[in-house]
Amino acid sequence: MADGGHYYNEHDDRTAPQFRNRNRRGRGSHKGRSYDRSRRDRQRGSHSGGFGGPGPRSRLYDPDGDVTMSDNSQDSNSQHRFNPYGRPFRKGDGRFDRDKRQVKGRGGGGSFRGGNSGGGGKTRSGWYKVTIPHGRKYDKKWLLTALQNICTVPYTPVQYHVDHNRVHFYVDDSSAANALHKCSHKITDTDGYKVEVHINPSAPPSFLLSDLKPEHVEHLKHCMEKRFDASQQALDLNNIRTDPDLVSQNIEVILNRKTTMEAVIKIIEENIPELAGLNLSNNRIHKLDELADLVTKVPHLKTLNLSHNELKSDRELDKVKGLKLVELWLNRNPLCDLFKDQASYISAVRQRFPRLLKLDGHDLPPPIGFDVETPTTIPPCKGSWFGLDEIKAHILQFLQQYYSIYDSGDRQPLLDAYHDGASLSLTTPYSTQNPSRSSLGEYHKDSRNLKRLKDSTVRFRLLKHTRLNVVAFLNELPKTQHDIASFTVDVNTYTNTLLLFTVSGVFKEVAVDGKSRDSTMAFSRVFITVPAGNSGLCVVNDQLFIRMATTEEIRRAFVAPAPTPSSSPVPTLTAPQQEMLTAFSVKSGMNLEWSQG
Repeated sequence: MADGGHYYNEHDDRTAPQFRNRNRRGRGSHKGRSYDRSRRDRQRGSHSGGFGGPGPRSRLYDPDGDVTMSDNSQDSNSQHRFNPYGRPFRKGDGRFDRDKRQVKGRGGGGSFRGGNSGGGGKTRSGWYKVTIPHGRKYDKKWLLTALQNICTVPYTPVQYHVDHNRVHFYVDDSSAANALHKCSHKITDTDGYKVEVHINPSAPPSFLLSDLKPEHVEHLKHCMEKRFDASQQALDLNNIRTDPDLVSQNIEVILNRKTTMEAVIKIIEENIPELAGLNLSNNRIHKLDELADLVTKVPHLKTLNLSHNELKSDRELDKVKGLKLVELWLNRNPLCDLFKDQASYISAVRQRFPRLLKLDGHDLPPPIGFDVETPTTIPPCKGSWFGLDEIKAHILQFLQQYYSIYDSGDRQPLLDAYHDGASLSLTTPYSTQNPSRSSLGEYHKDSRNLKRLKDSTVRFRLLKHTRLNVVAFLNELPKTQHDIASFTVDVNTYTNTLLLFTVSGVFKEVAVDGKSRDSTMAFSRVFITVPAGNSGLCVVNDQLFIRMATTEEIRRAFVAPAPTPSSSPVPTLTAPQQEMLTAFSVKSGMNLEWSQG
């Protein structure tokens, strides 16, 4: 939770004007190009910079945005880890003949995934491309649900896919596109950043522009039948683009094209869903978006050969990590050169495929872990747990007093809540993004996140020692208003001399004029306390963690009216009670407020 965004390097909150006519595509976030250079690039049909991709001229000939690879590219960075298997062409068992339905060549027809889609310029197609910058770090279900919840027009996302750090999908309705455009900067992620939504008129999604004719798909089906080994339940598609049966018919089967790969997977799904082995080596594959369908459509797949391809990052494996593979080949891919040694290579692959027993033809040590076959669900969150009613009473009274003072204009009375040798640390989520763009920026400079700080001197400096330093630091933090109703408390340890508990909830910062700011934050605080007096608590260690609240936490926050904060929440006492309280305060050295606790 605290580190949800730490895999990604930067976040750009700059939002360009939407629905504008862009004649130049594929430039990523580089917006400072001069007009002359842009015109020169269009005249040459050259690469347009940014995150990469073909120039506008080349895109006219390739609606899928495929990358052309040279024949010798696979040997430039070769690694001789193993000799990949290559199954001989064998006659099938006639299974492909059992279903003569024509395949339209547009894939499984269910989940439209991945690939670079064609065109993005202004068209009359009625389609719009939705782009979420830095959307890769978000869970797909969370992102789409969050957008659906605040979008005023119902819509169906088409061809959801990831490209670099961005997420794209399509909608075919202008009113839905306009409504989605208005959702930009309305959703806050767990790192405190606003989710951007960019909309641009677009050509139809690439899966609607199939480059395989029905008769070509039928030839492909017969070719795959010849390459299927029924005894091993294995399909060998090694270097299929050079297969004589296809070449003689002038059929170009290039598996790094989205529509072609989807056609292959559909044929597998309809004819050999029990497939156990698949060889896709030597096919210039550079992305695995379409192969993600194998997880549900070919659930028995145990062996996958992706060697001699163009996979450049091990993160591509995340798209197929749902496969229960026991054998995998990846050698002769550029990603193999990214690892410093064999051990780190094996570790990275096994993180995605924990059951893997053989990698690049070499046996691996048996996996260590728990094999859970049945799907498990996270149990619902439970409420507070105190252990004993007596402890509950002490903690609730302590929290009521503590946060009444904390939310008041003066936190100095908190001196009586801390031990002379108390210590405090503040932590915010670890992120490589610019903290100044987050509402947590005020707290980031004092954050003692050990994942970010390696210098022991800085670590020690950020740890506040003695109650004077602790309260002085708390006084420097922004003024707040906590939602007491949101608090949950968990008692971790309690003895006669020690009580350790965690309190979590939400709060808002309060401006000088008394108005709350828009940003709602969440906190989790660990108090280690010792007895003080007859029933009071004294804090010896205070660990405060602050993050941005989730959309659901914001929705539930501050539903009930907040009590008016007061720095002296002492109820009215009778005269005898007041005398006893004064006597105890003198003997214990505590002030009246904390003596009453």
